Amino acid sequence: MNIADFLDSTYLKTPEQSGLSDEQTLQKVLELAEEAVQNGIFAVMIRPDYVSAVKKFLREKNADVKVGTVIGFHEGIYSVSEKLSEAEKAIEDGADELDFVINYQEYLKGNFDLVKDEFLQCTKLCLDHHKVAKWIIEIAALSDNQIADLTKTISVWAEENFAKNQLQNIFVKSSTGFFVTENGKPNGATFEGIKVMMENAGKLSVKAAGGVRTPIDAEKMIAMGVKRIGTSSALALLKDESAEEGY
Repeated sequence: MNIADFLDSTYLKTPEQSGLSDEQTLQKVLELAEEAVQNGIFAVMIRPDYVSAVKKFLREKNADVKVGTVIGFHEGIYSVSEKLSEAEKAIEDGADELDFVINYQEYLKGNFDLVKDEFLQCTKLCLDHHKVAKWIIEIAALSDNQIADLTKTISVWAEENFAKNQLQNIFVKSSTGFFVTENGKPNGATFEGIKVMMENAGKLSVKAAGGVRTPIDAEKMIAMGVKRIGTSSALALLKDESAEEGY
């Protein structure tokens, strides 16, 4: 098993969150891209503002590392039109994969029509441009029953509205890594949460994001069936080290 083939190496802090300047943040994401090139990591996952620069960097390296970005991040509460606009710009800038935060707060209120509309419109935009769409459901904000229901609902919407050969490019994803939990509860992927997602994802792939901090954990997640792992500790996982902190 080559763990690197499953990794989305991630840096999603804004300059304000990290205390770095825009230039320093750009340098960090370019270093992330270089690490991915040097270590055969499948993709880098970065904020939309840096997609164009990273894509240019990778093109000059003649590297096949994929560029992923986040849409509606991290709360997911933005309107459908706002998410579409952000996604269109990311696609223009060269993003290969777009990780949308689904409006799980509206889902929890029972506003299924709104959530279905954003899923269908944003997924169609990605598939029409031959991009991968991943949908973050924020499992730390949900009960196991809600994780199961939302995962299953997304799977049904996908299978009812898109061709079978397109489903390989639609994922459900566990977490943003930015949700604030109480009492030390994990805010990323857990084995229990991923198990529930796997049982309800149907023909869709699952991405475990956040909280995968040892090679053993990564291998266990892959053995469970996840197709991708989002982590800010990709290099530590590949060097058979435990991540000290982070996503």
